[in-house]
Amino acid sequence: MTRRSMPGCRLAILAAAAALGLGLSSAPGRAEPPMGALPAPALDVTTSGPGLQTAIFSGGCFWGVQGVFEHVKGVTQALSGYTGGHVVNPSYEQVSTGTTGDAESVRVTFDPRQVTYGRLLQIFFSVALDPTEIGHQGPDWGTQYRSELFVEGPEQERVARAYIGQLDAAHAFDRPIATRVDPAGPFYPAEAYHQDFLVRNPDNPYIVVNDMPKIERLKRLFPASWRTDPVLVEKGSGS
Repeated sequence: MTRRSMPGCRLAILAAAAALGLGLSSAPGRAEPPMGALPAPALDVTTSGPGLQTAIFSGGCFWGVQGVFEHVKGVTQALSGYTGGHVVNPSYEQVSTGTTGDAESVRVTFDPRQVTYGRLLQIFFSVALDPTEIGHQGPDWGTQYRSELFVEGPEQERVARAYIGQLDAAHAFDRPIATRVDPAGPFYPAEAYHQDFLVRNPDNPYIVVNDMPKIERLKRLFPASWRTDPVLVEKGSGS
């Protein structure tokens, strides 16, 4: 795959390359996540009958968030895209200006008989982001990289708000959780070159510094939920 130069990530990629050159294993200035997995939600969405469900997660650059969920058992698709803004079908270049109101997001389609919404939340907060950061995630600055849960209905909202409250009450992080919870609206898939970016570009400096540690944490902290072969957007399925 030809790696395109992308405005929203160019500086972060350069910073990651510099970090690798200095022998750093993680992005400078990024808060370290909790040592172990966070507690499971005390409240979860009730599973009723067969059928797939969807949930939308925003936690910084969608490359890493998508890469994490593509390795979770029970997920049938993790699609990078844009949501939360006021522009119809925005482009990456538009979203990267920070003026459309969108967040880089991942729409996760999952089988609730294999993985619940609560477990996806637990994985998201344990592995995919620092939920205490405001206006950025790690090296990526701008409202398009905010931490937000776009919920599909009142039950997801109730579980999401309860879990954030549970983690704050337990002082799971050294600062209050800043993750927003809002109703899901239109979701626009990102351009093809963004899909499966982590899997296609494992040696990209940004991926090496910022996202591969998330994959390793998922594998270590959630072995029962780990799938070795990721489910890819291109294939539509995984093993």
